[in-house]
Amino acid sequence: MLRYLFLLIVLGFSVSPTGAAEIIVPATEGALVEAIKSAQAGDILRLRPGTYKGPIKIDLPLTIEGTNTIIDGGELGSVVTVNAPNVTLRGLKIIGSGSGGDGLDAGITLTKLADDAVIEGNHLIGNLVGIDLHGPKNVLASGNIIEGRQDRRMNDRGNGVYVWNAPGARVIGNDIRWGRDGIFVNTSRDNEFTGNRFRDLRFAVHYMYANDSLVSGNISQGNHLGYAIMYSNNVRIEGNLSSGDRDHGIMMNYTNKSTIIGNQIEAGGEKCVFIYNAHRNSFQGNSFESCEIGIHFTAGSERNEIFGNAFIGNRTQVKYVGSTWIEWSADGRGNYWSDHAAFDLDGNGIADSAYRPNDIMDRILWTQPAAKSLLGSPAVQLIRWSQSTFPATLPGGVIDRAPLMAAPRPELPTWEDIQ
Repeated sequence: MLRYLFLLIVLGFSVSPTGAAEIIVPATEGALVEAIKSAQAGDILRLRPGTYKGPIKIDLPLTIEGTNTIIDGGELGSVVTVNAPNVTLRGLKIIGSGSGGDGLDAGITLTKLADDAVIEGNHLIGNLVGIDLHGPKNVLASGNIIEGRQDRRMNDRGNGVYVWNAPGARVIGNDIRWGRDGIFVNTSRDNEFTGNRFRDLRFAVHYMYANDSLVSGNISQGNHLGYAIMYSNNVRIEGNLSSGDRDHGIMMNYTNKSTIIGNQIEAGGEKCVFIYNAHRNSFQGNSFESCEIGIHFTAGSERNEIFGNAFIGNRTQVKYVGSTWIEWSADGRGNYWSDHAAFDLDGNGIADSAYRPNDIMDRILWTQPAAKSLLGSPAVQLIRWSQSTFPATLPGGVIDRAPLMAAPRPELPTWEDIQ
């Protein structure tokens, strides 16, 4: 106790109305480590501008705040490791994690003892992993800037935020760039990932074995893939933007009973949406625009509800090979198709003719790409005319019996709005 009182006198302190001490910590050798060792639960450590040597460990509830403050881990493990509940880290610049730890050396590591932590307004630069949520409950990570490493191949870098078995975790309003995946979630539940921006990554959000969660209002720009939702149930993917992502905007693999609503996938590369062995999902009010393929679904993914969406300017609107007809409308409302030349004589907003995105020639081209050389031949044109005139000759596939005449447009916030 005498040591604690002496430290307060040396460092400078005041007492908050709750009884917790507010301690001013100078940027001198060993001052931060000594302040943490001598602090009492609930104390607030205010760091002066300057550089503090890490790594550091926090084993009791504390608040550490800084302005123009750097904590440098010296490339030794995680820079800050939290082993206690109710810890807050705010306004810190954290650099210099190690490059090992089974790939989990991080700027900030929260262990399973770090329930209810708050990590906000920090700047994490060049660490292997930005923030590692490794088992704690009900953590909030918000308003952080996370810039990953660029000196390795993308697959050898760490993730911006790694969430493992962290139920109730909320990752909100962070700006994540470089590294491997923006947010990688594995074996978790009841999570919320809202209002984040992801750039120059492999996946913006990579989701595996995580149920009953929300992915909303995020922005993915120029990544290899936007939102990869895999091996999960009851996920709500709402109001997200994927712009210029190279491979897919949304990928769903073994994901069931989920809702994909009000998202915008634009200027993508290969596929706006890829669905593989995913069932009983509902796609509503989304816009899929300017991709090579609007939606590609396969491996028995027929049992999904798809209506009220807009398919605009995709080279191929739908890719599906099957022998049965699959209806893409519900309650008399289908989807908008930019290549559907149709009339609406009764003015009810629904086209008077059904839309079928694929025909026999599409299937031939998918399985035999060399057949593209025949596209302009009279024989191919005759086949396509026959199918359009006599739909009974079509082999099955997607049909929209109530196509929309106008394209629904999701209203998404910009990054400036989020901030």
